[in-house]
Amino acid sequence: MSSPVPASDESDAQLATRLATETGHLLVDLRRRLIAARAPYWHVMDEGDAAAQRYLASELARTRPSDAVLSEEGAEDPRRLTQDRVWIVDPLDGTREYGEPGRNDWAVHVALWDRDHFAAGAVSLPAIERTLSTDPAPEVPMVKRATPVVVTSRSRTSYATVVVADALGANILQLGSAGAKAMAVVNGIADVYVHAGGMYQWDSAAPAAVALAAGLHVSRIDGSPIVYNDPDPWLPDFVVCRPAFAEPVLTAIDAAARH
Repeated sequence: MSSPVPASDESDAQLATRLATETGHLLVDLRRRLIAARAPYWHVMDEGDAAAQRYLASELARTRPSDAVLSEEGAEDPRRLTQDRVWIVDPLDGTREYGEPGRNDWAVHVALWDRDHFAAGAVSLPAIERTLSTDPAPEVPMVKRATPVVVTSRSRTSYATVVVADALGANILQLGSAGAKAMAVVNGIADVYVHAGGMYQWDSAAPAAVALAAGLHVSRIDGSPIVYNDPDPWLPDFVVCRPAFAEPVLTAIDAAARH
């Protein structure tokens, strides 16, 4: 069932950008106050998750009351299985990094999935005061480097990442949140992001939307397109890379899977 077109002066892309940016401002201010008060790291993490979820839920209910929402921190919204327009959000991606003073590799994800495609998306990197959106789409910088860079998790490097890094003869860059890693490719800091260690739809939706808008390759590790708003929120793998790396990356993963 289709949702009514929202009556608002903001386009969906403008709304996604504003919500990601404003949630980021809220989180930066909250983090500063909690750290100044010597709050333990777990309290900083919990308070950040809760505050970001409250703000996004409130704003989406106010501005897009007819749309469904799928959020990491929110209760399941059954409307998402019968409506075309579903906001997929991660209020605080990289909660662990948010709880560590001085780390900037955490993000806010806001995306709108409309039946079979992204209608809007934004990833805020609040600690560096930058938000990347589907409109205007970011321009991926031209980068010339002798050795490719593959970005991976701080805590665990998946087998697929090792396979790709070995195949490309690449250096490995470790970062926290999925949003920060995907945006490292968009920003030209890295060339490839491969994740095969398990994740949910909200971990990759907004990063995928922004990366696609920027003209990057985005897919599952088997090369198939990523489909969102599936009844099961589990979406275990994800590839973002410069188009020139897509074939060697997918070929390396496929070859490893056959052995």
